[in-house]
Amino acid sequence: MKRFALIVALFLLALAAGTFAAAKSYQFTGVVKAVDAGTLTVEKSAKETWQFDLPKDAKGGAPKVGDRVTVYYKMVATEIESKKK
Repeated sequence: MKRFALIVALFLLALAAGTFAAAKSYQFTGVVKAVDAGTLTVEKSAKETWQFDLPKDAKGGAPKVGDRVTVYYKMVATEIESKKK
């Protein structure tokens, strides 16, 4: 019985490690151009401006327009729609 519990625990640990490894972190650095209701717009260059969702519990406080920031984010699928070929 102890052996079975150990196998289950190792499986759950491997599953959790795989889940965290799948969500790779990225970063984007630039100047804050706008802070609106729940969104943050950051400009890296004249050709590259990104908009991020800004949850209220985000670490680092509330950035202001003109601040130079580094945004740490993860790409996470929220919906997948399949099309038949």
